[in-house]
Amino acid sequence: MMKLNILGCHSATPLENAHTTSQVLQIKDHLFLIDCGEGTQIQLRNQKVKFSRIKHIFISHLHGDHFYGLVGLISTFRLLGRVADLHVYGPKGIKEVITLQLKLAQSWTNYDLFFHELEQKESELIFEDDSLAVRTIPLDHRIYTNGFLFEEKPGLRRLDKEKMKHYNIQYYDYQNLKLGKDIVLEDGSVLKNETVTLAPHPIKRYAFCSDTAYNTSIVSLIKNVDLLYHEATFLDAHQNLAEKTKHSTAAQAAKIAQLAEVKQLVLGHFSSRYKDKGEFLNEASPIFDKVALAADGKTFDI
Repeated sequence: MMKLNILGCHSATPLENAHTTSQVLQIKDHLFLIDCGEGTQIQLRNQKVKFSRIKHIFISHLHGDHFYGLVGLISTFRLLGRVADLHVYGPKGIKEVITLQLKLAQSWTNYDLFFHELEQKESELIFEDDSLAVRTIPLDHRIYTNGFLFEEKPGLRRLDKEKMKHYNIQYYDYQNLKLGKDIVLEDGSVLKNETVTLAPHPIKRYAFCSDTAYNTSIVSLIKNVDLLYHEATFLDAHQNLAEKTKHSTAAQAAKIAQLAEVKQLVLGHFSSRYKDKGEFLNEASPIFDKVALAADGKTFDI
């Protein structure tokens, strides 16, 4: 199961009750931090997220509302006596800007800090382990920007305990069954795997699409994802501003979700000019009905 926790989903400048972009994605044994706008660590505190569990941070681009909270969080990790490695994935230049601040403050970390700088304009694999993979989603913004696709790998087959009762199966054969193998019973007969197992749980996929102009080239990368977070800074009335600043409208985000046939869409990165966020839902839902609005502190089970 994946769980998404929205820490902040507003654009430009933080307000009293409107925090800039940051999310926590729980998947398998990982707790990934996605973007780190100003005040992120306060929101982590408010949402009772354990700092020590965050070992990988993904930064979409180097606009302040997406990463100005990063150096503060890195420094807090140091003050808390962190020893675990921390990996930061972000655009080329992120290492320079963070390490310069640490250098001038004489606040080098007492844990290993690894920067994985990105500059490819095509989607690339940037993290992988036995259970999941993370790929970039190249976006169209005023500066180099990526979204991120988080995808589980197929799990093991599941044992059907009711059917297994009809066979004399030894414990040492359980793992082979989970791996999809047939086994030989004590009487010498071969037990076909599918006789006593079930298919693995379906894999889950989450796509985070940060600041971007309307961009149909991402559709193939996010096809059929379980949850898509897509920026919707403006309403249609300000489409000219969206084009000028290379942002999206609610309707354009909904169109991307429709083309990609995603299972659910979450809109975020709202401009503070709009007091009634329900207007975003009103514009998006006629195009794509499975849509929700992000909100600071809101969670989504995937």
